Amino acid sequence: MSYFHFTLGPVQGFVSQARRTRDFWAGSFLLSWLSGVAMVATQKLGGKIEFPNPPNGYLDWIEGKGINVAPRQGSIPNRFKASVPADFDGSLVVNAVREAWNKLAEQVWNKDLQSISSAATRAVWERQNDSFWEISWVLSEDLDVSNLLDRRKNWRNYLPAPEPGVKCAIMEGWQELSGIEEMKKSGNDARRAFWQAVRSIRPAGDSDFVDGEMLCALALVKRRFARHFAKFSASIELGNHTLNIKGWELETGMPSVAYMAAVRWLEKVVLHTDQDKVAQLLEIGQLLAGRDEWDIRIKCLHHAVSGKQLDRMYRDQRRALIALDGNVFFEHSRANNKFFPDQGEVRKFQSALESLEVVDKAPTPFYAVLLMDGDSLGAQMSSSANQLKIARSLNTFTSLVPGVVHENNGFLIYAGGDDVLALLPLEDALPCALACRNVYTQAFAGTDISTTLSGAVLFAHVKTALGEVLRQAHCILDNEAKEGAGRDAIAVRVLKPGGDQLTWAQPWEVALDGGKLVLETLAEKFSQGSDSERKFSSKFFYRMRDRFAILEDGLESDQQTALLAADYISSGQAVGKVDMQQAREIIEPLLEQCRPVKRENGKSRDNWIISKQAKADAALLVRFLANKGVEVR
Repeated sequence: MSYFHFTLGPVQGFVSQARRTRDFWAGSFLLSWLSGVAMVATQKLGGKIEFPNPPNGYLDWIEGKGINVAPRQGSIPNRFKASVPADFDGSLVVNAVREAWNKLAEQVWNKDLQSISSAATRAVWERQNDSFWEISWVLSEDLDVSNLLDRRKNWRNYLPAPEPGVKCAIMEGWQELSGIEEMKKSGNDARRAFWQAVRSIRPAGDSDFVDGEMLCALALVKRRFARHFAKFSASIELGNHTLNIKGWELETGMPSVAYMAAVRWLEKVVLHTDQDKVAQLLEIGQLLAGRDEWDIRIKCLHHAVSGKQLDRMYRDQRRALIALDGNVFFEHSRANNKFFPDQGEVRKFQSALESLEVVDKAPTPFYAVLLMDGDSLGAQMSSSANQLKIARSLNTFTSLVPGVVHENNGFLIYAGGDDVLALLPLEDALPCALACRNVYTQAFAGTDISTTLSGAVLFAHVKTALGEVLRQAHCILDNEAKEGAGRDAIAVRVLKPGGDQLTWAQPWEVALDGGKLVLETLAEKFSQGSDSERKFSSKFFYRMRDRFAILEDGLESDQQTALLAADYISSGQAVGKVDMQQAREIIEPLLEQCRPVKRENGKSRDNWIISKQAKADAALLVRFLANKGVEVR
């Protein structure tokens, strides 16, 4: 008996290079699907998948035998281990993956490009699809060895040749598909004509391309494959075996980042606006924007538009309203003549928004990316017994995550192994992170596997490039939650236009009190009631950076608390209402979150490293959460 180790990449180069949420989802789904193809090919050649356990039924769908709900999200990691017979040939699995990709790409070519292509376009198409994937594999006689793939990848020499011509709008360094290398005006005109032809073959209502967008072969497959996946089928030769694979129906509706930012505001609009005003808003909105979000199923919106006490016409109007392109609800987007050329209708829409019976006349411009990853699993993979327990627990965790994300009004991009990636409204991101952590802990309960879950939440302005948002999410998970706070931690970053940002991280044990994040509790106290009734004033938070510049000079924690409490007493909300002891009790929970803590594995909390240098970012994050990203001073 031998053991086959397989890995497929590049992961970040394929998944994170995205302009739309649909690109983001597609990269994750396709990488997971190709890993699934590799697993099915391994099984066809007599192998047994040992780690991780593929989700129930996923591999059946790849072979066209699925019977339950078809997979919509990626859920298979890009690496696995299988026990295989002595004569197993890993190169056949590699060939199967490459052929599956090329045949899926060919389906997209035949449907979208064949009628308008040139020899130059075909040459780019074949070159890019044939050379992109980096696949590594090893065979071993040792059941327990777990680092062979990492050692094998150190030998790699994956160096794609430089690409000529104008580059892809999404995937950096890859030539766009026209194949025209001429950089003068005639070449630019020809490129524009090619992409106009690409856009013109779309059916009515298909908004997969925008004017001026030029893509490479890889990005175009990501953008278009879901339109054709249901009719995809291929036969792949595996030595003496044949592998038959099929696609399935995929919902092509993906929430834009603007839509995710608007979710909670839209919920309030459809619940608290009378029928005539909804009808007026919908009538103008449909003139301005398409129904790009028609297939989206966000829990709170689904409930808001499904009230049985409403007549059918009103339910239909509300469903149509929440299907509008999310960008139409943001003033900065409506002001863009390129997307909304009829500014007269834009002004009417603005007037309709101002007439709504909701406190906020516009949604927050921030949405959230949630990224989570297990801690310390690699160090416990050295025995087959551990691998079996880990695989079972991760399978349980993966099966629960979709429900957790749905309950928190999110859209799941990926849940496989110990990884989670999701988009959420600002208001729901931190509760979702905590809920994921809880189900991860439950999944490993009763085992002797010592592992925790770290998370990163990035609150990003809708104008921020999605690729940059994803890059920073990975950065704060690795550098702030894991390295900075010592794992079993949560890290948060707010990314504003222009690059302004604040970052906060703490071990979960420090960040939580009574099963809830302390910062959320503080934000609720800040946001509740009128300005005169709130625990904290906006001015108090706004001046925190100046105060912490003083606190950085080596004051002991008790002195820091006293100094900040005195400042609180003098703030508008507290004057004449609280004494020093009361002020200290109010300030201490906030100040504790402002002192970075690094947990040390194996040591009690009393022996963790607590920074004497307080950072204002925790206080500013409270202010951000309370105001939902809207600047109030």
